[in-house]
Amino acid sequence: MEKTSGWRGTREIWLQAAYQALLESGIDGVKVMPLAERLGLSRTSFYGHFSDRDDLLGALITLWQAKNTGNLIKRTEDYAETVTEAMLNVFDLWLLPDLFDSRLEFAVRNWAHSDERLSVMMEDADRIRVEALEAMFLRFGYDDHSANVRANTVYQTQIGYISMKKDGPLELLEPRLKRMPHYAEIFTGQTVSEAEIARFRARHIAQDPVTNAPTPAALP
Repeated sequence: MEKTSGWRGTREIWLQAAYQALLESGIDGVKVMPLAERLGLSRTSFYGHFSDRDDLLGALITLWQAKNTGNLIKRTEDYAETVTEAMLNVFDLWLLPDLFDSRLEFAVRNWAHSDERLSVMMEDADRIRVEALEAMFLRFGYDDHSANVRANTVYQTQIGYISMKKDGPLELLEPRLKRMPHYAEIFTGQTVSEAEIARFRARHIAQDPVTNAPTPAALP
């Protein structure tokens, strides 16, 4: 990277480099000197944006909380006329990395194995997310027990999927889209309407400007 004399980068640049290092090498790869070398910046420039490595790690945790937990809560609260439509709203999280970053989730969960404080935060995040899903089911008239079991089933299924690193390349998105209405029916006990399926697919299928063929809108 070409740098301007005296340029210290930005906080966002350092955070993005730390994010990439976490995904690639785990928490042991998130160290100031390697990040400085990656960015072509001096080690001292880091301290213009973060007080120390722990400050940077805290920023990574904040990013994870805001993106994955925050967006999951928002998605469960989005408008839906039926519980199946609400469930498909949640499924957007698993398909759009701008909403829920599965790679970051996997990396943070691995990191939590060696960080007791983060492990407690992970337990809190799991609880908050399940409670949000449970509240969604309660909103559509499920009793307390059913809402709790269904919320846990939805959540544990997806976290297991992430932990198995099942997210695949672009060509595997179409089979996932086909399965999701069936998952919605299993999780809710209700049939997904054709209109709901069409609206869901429209959010994830884009038109190729050259061939006019449908193509997945985003990688899982």
